[in-house]
Parts: sequence; structure tokens; C-alpha cells
Amino acid sequence: MYTQAMDIPGNETKTPAGSDDPVRAAAFDERTARGEFVEAKDWMPEAYRRTLIRQISQHAHSEVVGMLPEGHWISRAPSLKRKAILLAKVQDEGGHGLYLYAAAETLGVSRDELVDALHAGKAKYSSIFNYPTLTWADIGVIGWLVDGAAIMNQVPLCRCSYGPYARAMIRICKEESFHQRQGYDALYTMMQGTEAQRAMVQDAVNRWWWPVLMMFGPHDADSQHSEQSMKWGIKRISNDELRQQFVDATVAQGKVLGVTFPDPDLCWNEARGHYDFGRIDWREFWNVVNGHGPCNKERLAARVAAWEDGAWVREAALAYAEKHAARQRSVAA
Repeated sequence: MYTQAMDIPGNETKTPAGSDDPVRAAAFDERTARGEFVEAKDWMPEAYRRTLIRQISQHAHSEVVGMLPEGHWISRAPSLKRKAILLAKVQDEGGHGLYLYAAAETLGVSRDELVDALHAGKAKYSSIFNYPTLTWADIGVIGWLVDGAAIMNQVPLCRCSYGPYARAMIRICKEESFHQRQGYDALYTMMQGTEAQRAMVQDAVNRWWWPVLMMFGPHDADSQHSEQSMKWGIKRISNDELRQQFVDATVAQGKVLGVTFPDPDLCWNEARGHYDFGRIDWREFWNVVNGHGPCNKERLAARVAAWEDGAWVREAALAYAEKHAARQRSVAA
């Protein structure tokens, strides 16, 4: 779901010495430059494989951790309709995580390894999910702004050079589009309500606006992996370009909704043909990424507890599979 923010210090791709044939590597670069898909059994540079494992696994972790802020509100949704919509949305996010873990496994890494890295704090997920959901309006803002930013990130990934990842993203993007619409619809409904409801929406927008802009990741000049990922076709559009596209689209939507944004520098630049916006506080971004956000410990603890509590389900499924396989062998004999 959320990949641009994953270029973080300490996750540098290390390529074993002598692991790549320079002739094959050159041919690989030519192939990706032509826009061809790379499939799981194709030869690929070790650095390409590791970059994909890092990005896809962190994307999967983000989808699964992203269920937590919204799941908190399922039992407190204001109507049966909103509850059903939110249940479907949270279920979708879990499915997205499964698609992405499966795509990562095609690169030769096990799902247990990926999950262990998350639980140990070695793997990251999007910083946006370390912020609390204080009111029902936050759920609408997550749909409108957070999923809206995710769509900006993810649509180009449908043309990612790695085939299994690109194909997973096609369905994910369709479902994320629904999520964005339902979030906007929830907020629009609240904006037609009482003054207290409108104030609730505005407060949520004020709190989420800057963290959402951080979702696109550091400025291009400070992004460690962007240049190589662009050359390989893993990434198609730079962080700053995506952030600008998001601002341009969202300001217009905000006018229809009737909200303002907490940025006194936000204004239309006729010469550029884009909106100018204020400076992002990257100290906050790195503080949250490095584990010091409002909900970092809470989110990770919840995921670890869910994994441990579900151990009996995994064990039962494995036992059943082994029993079924033994029965099949007996019949075949």
C-alpha cells in the first residue's frame, strides 16, 4: 500500500561480492529499460531481488498494520451501513497483505522470515499508521487522504518491472479506489450535519494532512534507493512528483468538501501550474519511522499478540494438511 516512505537509513541493499555476472546484468538493464516484465524464474541481479523483497515486504506489513487504526472503530461505527463498509475495508487490507506476501515469496524468501523481521523491529511499515484515530472523522480522513495518497503511489506500481508485484497491484488499486471513495463519502455526509460534526472533520484533516504528505517519502535528493529503482522500472514516478500530484488533486477535492488545509503557504502558482505548499517537518517523519511515534509500540505489540494468539490456528491447519496428504498417499498406494 505505502512504498515511497520506505527509503530509510539502515535498510541499504547489500549485494554479495561476485554474485552477479556483468554480462547478464547489462542484458537485464537493457530488458528493464525496454519496459519488459521480469518473472520469478528469470535471472535477476541480487540487488534487484533484495530491493524488491524490501519494498514488497514493507508494503505488505503496511497493509496488515494498517488494519489496526480502523479496526479500533468497527464496533463504534455510527450506523450499520458504516460498520459494514468499514468491515469490508479492513478485510480488503488483510487481503492486500496476503497478495503482497505471496509476491515476496516468489523471490525466495519465506513468509515466516518476513513476519519475524517485522515483529523484531527490523522491517518497517508506513509511518502513517503510527498515528491515533481519535474520532470517527479520522476513519473518513484515512479513506480520503491516506488511501488517496496510497493510490498515487500504487497506480504506477501496476507497471512495475517485476511481474508478480505488478499483477498484485492491479486488484489492490481497484479496491483502494473504493476505499478512497467511501472515506470521502463519509466525510461529505458529516459536513452536511451539525456544526460539531463539521468541526470534527476539520480537526481530523488538520491532524492528518502533514503526516500524509510525509507518506511519499523523503525529497528525491535524500531518497537512498529511488534512482536505482527508477532505472530498474520498480518505481516509475519520483517521491516529489507524486507528492505534487497528490496536493494538486486533493486541494480541489477539499474545496468541494468544504474543509481547509493547515498550511498558510498553500496557494496556486500560475507560473508552475501547480499548488505551492509549505515545508514538511522531516524531523517528525524520521522520529516516527525510527519507532518514536504516538502509536509505534502499540501497533507492533498488537501485531505480535495477534500472531502468538493465532498460533493454534496455523498449527491446526498444518496438522490437517499433513493428515490429508497422508490419506491421499494411502489411497494412491
